[in-house]
Amino acid sequence: MRYSPVLTTLGFVLSEDATAVLMIEDTRPGSYGFGKWNGLGGKVAPDEDVVTGMRREIHEESGLTALELRLRGTVSWPGFGPDGEDSFGFCFVVDRWEGTPLTESAEGRLDWVPVADLLADPPRLDLWPGDRYFLPLVFGADERQFHGVLPYHDGRPTGWSHTWV
Repeated sequence: MRYSPVLTTLGFVLSEDATAVLMIEDTRPGSYGFGKWNGLGGKVAPDEDVVTGMRREIHEESGLTALELRLRGTVSWPGFGPDGEDSFGFCFVVDRWEGTPLTESAEGRLDWVPVADLLADPPRLDLWPGDRYFLPLVFGADERQFHGVLPYHDGRPTGWSHTWV
């Protein structure tokens, strides 16, 4: 079977004191992610590199301009989409930004959430079930990049593996 994933970005905008992250709750009725909280991001356009795509998505969803981004790693999500589509995401932390964040956009409702709430077991928000595997790597102290595979089947993760570089 040929692997041809949708290329995506996933960005976590940190508060100035780095204790909270700007998250979005999908409020679009009928959306595959309806009710889920997520970082900012989306599909990379054919004419974009991943950093340009990440900056565009952050601006579209939050009104912020991302000034400093760190690529924390990548995640391959085979079978993740509503019809079993594959996704491949580039996970960023945004340390410096400018502007005033929106409280709502076409994608959903935005709010600052304590990083600890994302890492709690269980998380204190309705996150995708596989997020518990890679979010500790995104927000962890290890400076290396991680590269993971998180297969899904019927909306649930079926495994997790990753390497560091």
